[in-house]
Amino acid sequence: MSRKVILAPLAGIADFPYRLIAKRCGAALVFTEMISAEGLLRGNTGTLRLLYFKPEERPIGVQIFGSNPETMASACRLINKLKPDLIDLNFGCPVKKVVKKNGGAALLKDLPLLKKMVSTVTRSAEVPVTVKTRSGWDQNNLVAIQVAKIAENCGASAITVHPRTQKDGFSKKADWNIIACVKEEVNIPVIGSGDVLSPQDAKKMLDHTGCDAVMIGRGSLGNPWIFSRTNHFLKYGELLPEPSLDEKIKICLKHAELSVKEKGEYVDIGTLRKHLVWYTKGMPRSKKLRQKLFVLETLDELKSAFYKYLLQIKKEHQTI
Repeated sequence: MSRKVILAPLAGIADFPYRLIAKRCGAALVFTEMISAEGLLRGNTGTLRLLYFKPEERPIGVQIFGSNPETMASACRLINKLKPDLIDLNFGCPVKKVVKKNGGAALLKDLPLLKKMVSTVTRSAEVPVTVKTRSGWDQNNLVAIQVAKIAENCGASAITVHPRTQKDGFSKKADWNIIACVKEEVNIPVIGSGDVLSPQDAKKMLDHTGCDAVMIGRGSLGNPWIFSRTNHFLKYGELLPEPSLDEKIKICLKHAELSVKEKGEYVDIGTLRKHLVWYTKGMPRSKKLRQKLFVLETLDELKSAFYKYLLQIKKEHQTI
């Protein structure tokens, strides 16, 4: 992989339009949102919808979670039919509704079960299998190195390490030293995750940990150009400026167009609002702009509101 910046499998966020925008902005690899293995086997409509991806998104990984190795393997066999580029096993999700069912980060409390799951899935998969883990359940049980060795020994092709525990959530600073320790202990590629909010952060993580690639999640929200800027910074050592206001709005509207095309206008304008919050963060008079955007119901109204906003901002600058 010549580029080293990857989009994280953001639950409730990384749908097709978001992934495609990230890909066009330079993400080397994207993932589906986290998918329940049990939901797949039950044929849950919402779960099946999360599997949807298009050829232009490749390379793409499908991330699944569950608590039963055989269920995970059966889900894997279903996913094989879609021929993704890889299947990723989630052992890092800290959300209560997931860990209560012994999924996600809960597996970090039961390494024998985790081992059986990786082994069973790698035997069932027709594509490479990767693993995403947190550093442990809590600070008294840091198991990232053990998980990485299990993953490698059971046939996984790479591991992503998010160096916070389940108990940490996202509240503490990510301990990149854990990524470095994992990298020293295994031969498979190690992907670092956590607190990468800028091109400089990505470079620091790569230099500090020796990891093979960097995964960006929250740092990409309303900021998909972080991928192109980071790729450029890593290759040339030059920090490109952020896109202009016009360019940011153009990307935001392209995201909206893709979303409306896929999901329908009246269904999806509401779900776009969280993205509008992120895209408009830091823009001049963003609070007033969002108040206008949030009452709109069509894509044309959204475009018109942004164009009027741009004209007003430019007019104000001309009079200064």
